[in-house]
Amino acid sequence: MIRVVGAGLAGCEAAYRLARLGEEVELVEMKPARRTPAHTGDGFAELVCSNSLKSEDIWGNACGLLKEELRRLGSLTMEAAEKTRVPAGGALAVDREKFSTYITEKIRSCGKIRVVCEEAEELPSAGIIATGPLTADALSRDIEKKFGGALHFYDATAPVVAADSVDYEKTFSQSRYGKGDGDYVNCPLTKAEYETFVSELLKAERAELHEFEKREIFEGCMPVEVMAARGKDTLRYGMLKPVGLETEGVRPYAVLQLRRENAAGTSLGLVGFQTNLKFGEQKRVFSLIPALRNAEFERYGVMHRNTFLQSPEILNADFSTKANPDLFFAGQITGVEGYVESAMSGLLAGIHAFRRLHGKETLVPEDTCVCGALSRYVASPNKHFQPMNANYGVLRADFGRVRDKKEKKRLFGERALAEIERFRAELGE
Repeated sequence: MIRVVGAGLAGCEAAYRLARLGEEVELVEMKPARRTPAHTGDGFAELVCSNSLKSEDIWGNACGLLKEELRRLGSLTMEAAEKTRVPAGGALAVDREKFSTYITEKIRSCGKIRVVCEEAEELPSAGIIATGPLTADALSRDIEKKFGGALHFYDATAPVVAADSVDYEKTFSQSRYGKGDGDYVNCPLTKAEYETFVSELLKAERAELHEFEKREIFEGCMPVEVMAARGKDTLRYGMLKPVGLETEGVRPYAVLQLRRENAAGTSLGLVGFQTNLKFGEQKRVFSLIPALRNAEFERYGVMHRNTFLQSPEILNADFSTKANPDLFFAGQITGVEGYVESAMSGLLAGIHAFRRLHGKETLVPEDTCVCGALSRYVASPNKHFQPMNANYGVLRADFGRVRDKKEKKRLFGERALAEIERFRAELGE
C-alpha cells in the first residue's frame, strides 16, 4: 500500500493514478477536521484561488499544451474540468464546487483508495507528500528539520460578487479577440473613472501590510494594489487591459472582466484582481467601477502564505527526494505553480512511485514536452529558484531559429505531443 498525504489536485491525481495501476492507496487528508486558512469547503481538490485553469489553446499557449499532454496521460483533473466547465472564452474555467465534488466522489468511490481523516505531522519513510503550498505547521517543521531549504512567499486571491448585483447597463459581453461566445462580462472605465479608481486603490488600507514584504509576493499572483503602485498605467497593461475588446466599435480606456464562478452563473469573479486590501476597503474601492457600484461581495480577496521546497537541492526530476528515493513530493510545494502544473506533478509522482515500488526504473519525459520540462526545472541547479508556471521558456528549443512566433509555438506543440506519445508507449500502461 502506498501512502499519499494531501487530497488537493496533486494528491488526488497521484492516488487515482496509483489506484488505476492496481495499487492499494491510503490517502491522508486533514479536512474536514481541520482546514488551512485558505480553504472553505470539505471536498477534495478545492480551488482556492481562481476557478480558471487558463488557456485551452494547444498551439499558442504553454498551459493549453500542458492540458493536452495531461488529457493524453489520463488526468483526473482534466476529466473533472471537462465535466464541470463553465463558459470562459478561450480559457478552461470550472464550477469550483461541482469540480471538487466530482473529484471527491471519484476518489471516495474507488475501491482501492482508503481515505484517512487525520493531520500528518511527520514525513513517512515512503510515499507521496502533496500537502500543497499551505502545509500544516507540524509537517512543515518536520520537512524543515529533515530537508531544510523551505522557502515561502505570499499568494493572493480575488473577490467574487453576486451576478444579480452587477449593473449590466454599464457592461458588455464579449471574450477577448472574439474567442468564445461572449463569456465574460466586461466592465469598461473611462479615463477619468480609471484614474479615480487607481488613486483610491493606492490610498486604500491593506490587511497586515507589515507582514508582507514585496520580495515575498509571487509575481504571478501580485495583488492589484501592488501592481498599481508600479505606475499609473500599469493596470491598463495588465488586468484592466482593453486590448481585444470593443463596445459599439470603440475600445474602452480600461476594462475589468468578470468571469463565471459556477455553472449557474450566479457568482462572478473579478479576473486578475487578487488583493490584500481590508474587506471594507475592497468594497469601497472596487465599487468605484461603474458596473460594480451596488455589487454584493460574496467573497473578499485574501492573502496567505505559500510554502515551497528549495527543490533543486532536495528533489530529483522524478519528484523523489535525493536523500530517500522512496519518498516523493508533488504539487505546489515542489515549486510548480498553478492548478494544471500541480495536477501534472501529482500524476507523474504517482507513476514514478508505482514503478519504484515494483523495482522498475522511473521514467521522466524529455524536456521537449511541458511535463518533462517542468519536472526537470524543479530538479535543475538554480541559486535563485522560484515557482514556475507552464511556459515555452522551459522547453528545449533546438530546432533552429524560427522567426514566426506562431510557427515556433506550433513546432513546440507538435514535438511535445510526440514526446507524450513516446512516453506513454515506454510506460506500457
